[in-house]
Amino acid sequence: MRVHIATDHAGLKLSSHLITALTASGYDMVDHGPTSFDPDDDYPAFCIKAATAVVNDQEAGVEALGIVLGGSGNGEQISANKVKGVRAALVWNVDTAVLARQHNNANVIAVGGRQHSVEEATQLIRAFLAEPFSNAERHERRIGQITAYETDGEVSE
Repeated sequence: MRVHIATDHAGLKLSSHLITALTASGYDMVDHGPTSFDPDDDYPAFCIKAATAVVNDQEAGVEALGIVLGGSGNGEQISANKVKGVRAALVWNVDTAVLARQHNNANVIAVGGRQHSVEEATQLIRAFLAEPFSNAERHERRIGQITAYETDGEVSE
């Protein structure tokens, strides 16, 4: 599986760790930056590039997911979710990581690097990457409603 990763200065240490650890586990890691520490960097461009790459890969039939990291993960999740076709989920424990995939078919995980130890964040991300979508009808229906709104701006009930 290809995994696109992006961060800002607050998640740079975690990103570096994840690239090494997940590569060793067989994931094809693609780093969307930054490549060096800059306390004044801006996360939106990095996260949008990673999210766009996830969508492009998935549309091309490549199995891909994304990881966006920051201090809290909030801004990174918001940025990723601006990309059409992205369902980025902010996770804070293993249950939310698993449910993001099972129920929401999230294709990007957002994690706050200042909110978790490296070990805990790695556990959350591994749980997310390993969990498949349930394909349950009710979840497909709900995701379809979100996609329809994203496409045509109409809300269906």
